Amino acid sequence: MNIKDYLDILKLTGLFDGFSVEELLTLFKTYNYVISKYNKGSIIHFESEKCNYWDIILKGQVFVQKIDEKGNVLTITEFKVGDNIGGNLLFSRYPYYPMSVVAKSDTEILHIDKDFVLQLCQTSQDFLIQFLTCISDKTAILTSKIKSISMKSIRESIIEFLNYEYYSQKNKEIKLNMTKKELAERLGIQRTSLSRELNKMKKDGLVDYNTHSITICDFDIIRKS
Repeated sequence: MNIKDYLDILKLTGLFDGFSVEELLTLFKTYNYVISKYNKGSIIHFESEKCNYWDIILKGQVFVQKIDEKGNVLTITEFKVGDNIGGNLLFSRYPYYPMSVVAKSDTEILHIDKDFVLQLCQTSQDFLIQFLTCISDKTAILTSKIKSISMKSIRESIIEFLNYEYYSQKNKEIKLNMTKKELAERLGIQRTSLSRELNKMKKDGLVDYNTHSITICDFDIIRKS
């Protein structure tokens, strides 16, 4: 696979705006990188694995997940094409993944090694600023997600999800682009706990649901924006 085929994606990230196409091609010829393909469900990085590369997603989507000693899966966040992973770990004194990174779909990832990232930072101040911004944003996202999960009840977590999707989809019938198992993992709860709480909310007249959607019946649960 040739990096020329992915230059448009790199430009879309905003990280490489300070480079011309010729400069980018020269840098990629000089420094080490790898483009890898991962099948859906493959583990891209294991928990406790050392971070040796800065990753940019060229195709597909990935989960960041935590699996506890009982085998329960908590999906912390998802990343899509153009997003990057590992920048906050690559230069850390403890550069090990705290969670697993898993391919949600068939995925292609650009792995850039540490020396290459350093050269990019030294070559372009714009890149350096964007890179530091990405690191800060990722840290904020993960911190907020963990804090949110730890402080909310199951019902509060479901309602927060419905609020977000209601304003995103602009429909009282929230289409689910994931299975109930995946939704439970995203909310940080067990599949049975999600089903139990949805059933309670249905009996309370708050929602109705089926395999593919959740319908909001009581709009008092929707936070006014």
